[in-house]
Amino acid sequence: MNNNRRILIVDDEKEIAELIQIYLQNEGYETELAHNGEEALERFASSTFHAVVLDIMMPKLDGLEVCRRLRRDQTVPILMLSAKAEDMDKIMGLMTGADDYMVKPFNPLELVTRIKSLLRRSFQYNTTPTAEKSSEHTLQIGPLKIDKSTHGVLVNGQPLHLTSTEFNILHLLVSHPGRVFSAEDIFQHVWKEKYFESNNTVMVHISKLRDKLEQEAGDKLIVTVWGVGYKIEG
Repeated sequence: MNNNRRILIVDDEKEIAELIQIYLQNEGYETELAHNGEEALERFASSTFHAVVLDIMMPKLDGLEVCRRLRRDQTVPILMLSAKAEDMDKIMGLMTGADDYMVKPFNPLELVTRIKSLLRRSFQYNTTPTAEKSSEHTLQIGPLKIDKSTHGVLVNGQPLHLTSTEFNILHLLVSHPGRVFSAEDIFQHVWKEKYFESNNTVMVHISKLRDKLEQEAGDKLIVTVWGVGYKIEG
C-alpha cells in the first residue's frame, strides 16, 4: 500500500481532482483534496503529505503562489498542472519550485507514473544511511561539499536548501567533475524517463540551482558549454 504515502490534490475543477484521486487511490496512495490555494495551504499545515498535485489557475491563491510558499521551508515533490501548454508557463511553474509539470488534458496513468517517479527520488533524497557510511559518500569541489548519505549540501560551510531534484542534478555533476552532461543525459539520469527535445525542464532546474549556488558561493560553479551541456570543474 505504498507505505501510507499521502498526496494532496489541489484543483478547483472538482471532476479533475476526483479523477486524479481515484487513480492514485487505486495505486494504494492516501489522498486529500483541496479546491483553492488557501485551502491547500491550510491542509498542508495541518497534516503530512509526501507529494502535491497542484493546478496553476485557481481562485484566492493560484498554484504558483502556493508553490512559492511551500518552497520556503518544504522539499515535498510538487507536480503542477495547467491548461496552458506554452513554454513560458512551464518555465514559470518550475522556477517557483515545482519538480514536474503536465498540461491538461493529461493521461491519468501518465500522471500516476510521474508521481511514482517523484516519490522515488524524494525517498532517496530523504533516506539517511548509518553514520559510519557517511564519509564514503562525501564529495568536495572548491567551496562546495555534498554528502550523498545525508543529502546535505554546504557552500563555504553554509547549508544550502535544495529540492530533491536539484540535489540529484548537483550530485550527478559533482560526481563527474569536468565531464559535460547534455540536457538529455541529465534528464535520463535524474528523471529516468525518455527525453524530448522540446523539454525545457533541465534548463530551468539548472538555472534555479545555479542561482542558489552563486548566491552562497559568489562564483559560477556550474559551467554551460554552449551547444553541448553543463559541467562542474574539478
